[in-house]
Amino acid sequence: MVEYIIKRLILGCFTLLAILLVSYVLLRLAPGDPTRSSMFGSDSSAGTLDASKGALQKNTALREKLNLDKPVLVGFGLWLREVVLHGDFGTSASVDPGKPVTEMILERLPVTLSLNFWAIVITYLGAIPLGVYAAVRAGSWFDRGSAFGLFLLYSLPVMWVALLLQTTLCDGGRWPIFPLKGLTPANEDSLSTWALQWEILRHYMLPVLCLTYGNFAGLSRYARNGMLEVIHSDYIRTARAKGVSETAIIWRHAFRNGLITLITLFGGLLPSLVAGSLLVEYIFNIPGMGTLSLLALSSRDYPLQMALFAFTGMLTLGGIFVSDMLYLAADPRIKLHTK
Repeated sequence: MVEYIIKRLILGCFTLLAILLVSYVLLRLAPGDPTRSSMFGSDSSAGTLDASKGALQKNTALREKLNLDKPVLVGFGLWLREVVLHGDFGTSASVDPGKPVTEMILERLPVTLSLNFWAIVITYLGAIPLGVYAAVRAGSWFDRGSAFGLFLLYSLPVMWVALLLQTTLCDGGRWPIFPLKGLTPANEDSLSTWALQWEILRHYMLPVLCLTYGNFAGLSRYARNGMLEVIHSDYIRTARAKGVSETAIIWRHAFRNGLITLITLFGGLLPSLVAGSLLVEYIFNIPGMGTLSLLALSSRDYPLQMALFAFTGMLTLGGIFVSDMLYLAADPRIKLHTK
C-alpha cells in the first residue's frame, strides 16, 4: 500500500508538471499579455511624450519581472523554480497588482469550496437512491418518466438556467423569493442568529441548484445502469433463492458492486464542479474562484492564471487518487499493482 501510494504521488507530480508546462506554453503563445493590456493606462491619459515613455518603461520592467522577455521554456523553468524552492507563485500582474496570488486564491477558496461541498452532498444523496430505485423498477412508468426528466435536465445549459432563475425567482423578477446576488445578506449584523442562517440559506439555494442539476441527472443514470448490470447476476439470483430480503439484496450485495462506476465518476466530479462554478459565480456575483478565474483570463494575469491551473490540476489528480483508494473499500477483490 505504501509503495503504491508513493508511486502514485510521483506519477501525479510528473502529470502536474506536464499540465503546467502545456498551460504556460499556451498562455505565452496566445496573443496579448499583461503588459500590452495596460500599455495605454492612466500614465498616458494626458497624451504627453513623457507619460508614454513612463508607461513604456513600466511595462518593460513588468515584462522582465514576468520573464516575458525570455524564451518560453526558460520562463517556465524560472517560474517553476520559484514555486518548488520557495513556494512562491508570484504576485498579481493586473487583477490586483503586487498582491500575492496565493493570498488572492485563499481569500476566495472557502466560498467556492462551500458551494461545491453542498452541490456534491445533494448530488450523491439524491441521485444514487433515485438511480437505484429506477434500476429496481426497470421498464416501469417511473423508470421511463425519470429518464425523460433527467435527460431534459442534463440538456439544459447552466447559463440559461441561472439567468432564467434570476429573472423569475430573484429580487426584481416576477416572483422575488430569493436574493439576486451574493452569498450573505447586506444587513447581516442586524439579524438574529436564526434569521441570518435563513438568509444565508436563501442565498445558497439557487447557485447550488445550478451546480447540482446537471451532475445529478448524469450521476443518477450512471447509478441506474451500474445497478442493472449487477442485479441480474447469478449471485443475486442465489441470494433471492435463499430467501434474503429484497432490501438486503439491493443495498448490501448489489449496491456495493455497483459503486465502482460511481467511484470512477467521483474523480472527475470535483474539477467539473469547480469549472462549472465559474459561470454560476459570475451570474450570481459570488466572490469565489470562478469570478477570480474570469478576472485573470480577461486581464491576462499570468501569475494568477498559472496558480489557478496548478490548483485545478492538483484538485483533479487528488480526486483520481481518492477514487483509487475508494476502490479498495468498495471491492476487496481489487489489488494494487506496485510493479
